[in-house]
Amino acid sequence: QVQLVESGGGLVQAGGSLRLSCAASGRTSSSYAMGWFRQAPGKEREFVAAISWSGGSTYYADSVKGRFTISRDNAKNTVYLQMNSLKPEDTAVYYCAAVRGGLLPDSRYEYDYWGQGTQVTVSS
Repeated sequence: QVQLVESGGGLVQAGGSLRLSCAASGRTSSSYAMGWFRQAPGKEREFVAAISWSGGSTYYADSVKGRFTISRDNAKNTVYLQMNSLKPEDTAVYYCAAVRGGLLPDSRYEYDYWGQGTQVTVSS
């Protein structure tokens, strides 16, 4: 089992920045790729970004490419999502998720473990 806890959400003005963190505990010795998803009210949970176990491979949704950066520090069992140039349409609950293996899936159904989410609100 892997437990995931997100932090770093909040209220920010359009054009601002936030950095989300996702701390993992439990069976973290296994190789997990990590992903970030988000869900706005009334919408489906959508893929944002993913990173491989080593950190050498990343994958982004087109809507955040060039603005968001995913990274990880395996010594701290933590994954980050740096979000710059935020837009009101980025407002959502952001979730981190873990999946075993080397692939970087963009489907939420592929992930094995989920955090509880952290709210990000971008005001115009």
